[in-house]
Order: sequence, then C-alpha cells, then structure tokens
Amino acid sequence: MRIVAALAASGLLTLAAAACGQAPSSNPTTTTAAAGNYTTCMVTDIGGIDDRSFNASSWQGLLNAKTASAKLAQPKNVSSKAEADYVPNLTQFVQQGCKFILAVGGLMGNATSQVAKSNPNQQFAIVDYKAPESNVYSMQFDTAQAAYLAGYLAAGFSKSGKVATYGGLKIPPVTIFMDGFADGVAKYNEVHGKNVQVLGWNKAAQTGTFTESFTDQAKGKAASDAFVAQGADVILPVAGGTGLGTAAAAQASGGKYSVIWVDRDGCDSAAQYCNTFLTSVVKNMPDAVKDAATKAADANGLLTGGTIGTLKNNGVSIAAYHEFDSKIDAALKSEVDKLKQDIIDGKVTVQSPSSPK
Repeated sequence: MRIVAALAASGLLTLAAAACGQAPSSNPTTTTAAAGNYTTCMVTDIGGIDDRSFNASSWQGLLNAKTASAKLAQPKNVSSKAEADYVPNLTQFVQQGCKFILAVGGLMGNATSQVAKSNPNQQFAIVDYKAPESNVYSMQFDTAQAAYLAGYLAAGFSKSGKVATYGGLKIPPVTIFMDGFADGVAKYNEVHGKNVQVLGWNKAAQTGTFTESFTDQAKGKAASDAFVAQGADVILPVAGGTGLGTAAAAQASGGKYSVIWVDRDGCDSAAQYCNTFLTSVVKNMPDAVKDAATKAADANGLLTGGTIGTLKNNGVSIAAYHEFDSKIDAALKSEVDKLKQDIIDGKVTVQSPSSPK
C-alpha cells in the first residue's frame, strides 16, 4: 500500500532513516518440500513481516509457492524500518543473486522502479503498484468492489445510522477501500430509503481522516474513539497494524461497536480480536504472489505484465462473518450476495479514482 518519492516530497510521510537489515531465511518448518535452486526474496514495507495485513499475506504467498514448486528454494525476507531502507534492501537481494525479488506495497513503487531500471535483467514483482519497467511484474487489486459490499453490509448492520472509516496515509491503495465503502453505504441508502452517514471520508472531495501511520496502534484507537463519540458503531480502518488499536478498543468496549478488517481475514490474521470483526475486505495476495513466483520459475525469460484482482476472478472478496453470522439479518446477507453477483455480472459498476488500470 505505498509509493515513496511523491509522498516524501508532499510531506505525507516522515520517517527516520534506518540501516537495512540482513535477510533471514524463513522458518524451515513451514514446508517439507526439498529445496530447489530458484531463489525468491521479499522486501517488506515499514509494517514488517508480521503486520497481520499485506506484508504477512505476501510472505505467505512465497511460502505457498515454495510448497507448490520443487524448483523454488526456501524464500528469504527483510523488513524495512524506514523508506530509506527500500533501495538498499532491494539492492542487497540483487547482489545476493536472488532470482525473484518481491516488493510489498505501493509506497515501494518508486524505489522498485529505480532498482529495476538499474538491473534490467533482474526479475522484480510488486504488490499494489503498476510499474512501467518490463522486468517488474505488478499485482494490483480492485478492492473498491469488495469494500462496496462491506459498506452495504455495514450500513444494514448499523443500529446508530453512522459508520466510519480512516486510513493510514492518503494514497491510492488506501483510499480505494474508503471509496468503495462509502459507495456501498450510499447504495444501501438508495435501496432502503435510509440516510446512514459515513464519518471519516468524503469521496467527492477525496478528503478524510488519516493517522499518518501503519504501525501506531495508539493513533488507531484515538481515531476510532473519536468516531464512536460521534455515534459510529461500525469502523473500517485501512491502516495496517494501526488498525489493531481500533480492534483492541472495540473489544474493550464490550461490543459497543464492530470493526471491518482489511487485506486478510481478520479472524485468521488477528484471531484474538475475531469477536470484533463484522467481516474483512480481503485481497487474495497469497494466491497472486504464489502464481507470480511459480510462473517466474517456469519462465524461460522475464515474467512481464501483471494481474488485477476482482470479485470475478476471486482476487478480492469479503470474508466470512464468523462470530457475527447469527447477528446479521438473513435478508441483509442475501442482499450482499446478490450485490456481489450483480458486480460480477456488470449490472452494478463500482468506480474509484484509485481503481487499478
């Protein structure tokens, strides 16, 4: 979920430079397959390998690829502590002879392009960014479609008539969730003649609430506390680990409000808060990364182009309702299911300025 130079120039992201770490091997207990010789390496964004979100999902994709293909060696990863780490971390994997180098998140876009230009015969891949270089395989996700379903669900589930969302940074991989969520609420209002309000995001103006962090849980709690004080009873944090502050506060509130998680099924990635998750807006990063790595290993040359995940190809989805399943009205569930099919069939079009092209 990240882009580098433009954000630094606009002052949206201020992070101290940190020395890049050494790339550790993955836990050898994650797979029993014999190691091949096609090496895959991943550079995380600043959220780290265990962010319960897109870094962790992408890493799972590399582990799954290793299990699926005997050609792949045990993957490696290194975590970026600051934006200054992106180029050094990518470069060190080039120097180590890694054959497939994965960058995670749109904030790494400019750094990935820079290193890819300097190493045109090296295979790179990136999540949440479309790189112009032919040696960078891009994996994007039209999460507005799944967030639209989540917004419709949130509006129908809300008892207060107010729902909310906030982001980590105002960047396209974040605001695309917020756009879809707001439009889904609007769709519910249209269908049911209601006036459920969305706090934290104005799609038309493209303005809203941002914590300026993907790691600070205290900021997540503060944002959600402010929304709850205004009456919100469903909150969608699009902020990686920062959103854990919202989940923890929701749990401590004793059910005063519920949370919609993003990127992964929250009941898998942050299971301790499962009783707060109404659903999750999921990007199927594990399969996208797995497919890219295995295809690259099978290719005679560089893997080019990329993919866009949609509801139709199961690249995005909303997760099961888990502990909320019995609490959601059956008619609302049916409406969400029909809306999903209508989007797949092209009867309903979901649009966001941040939708991948």
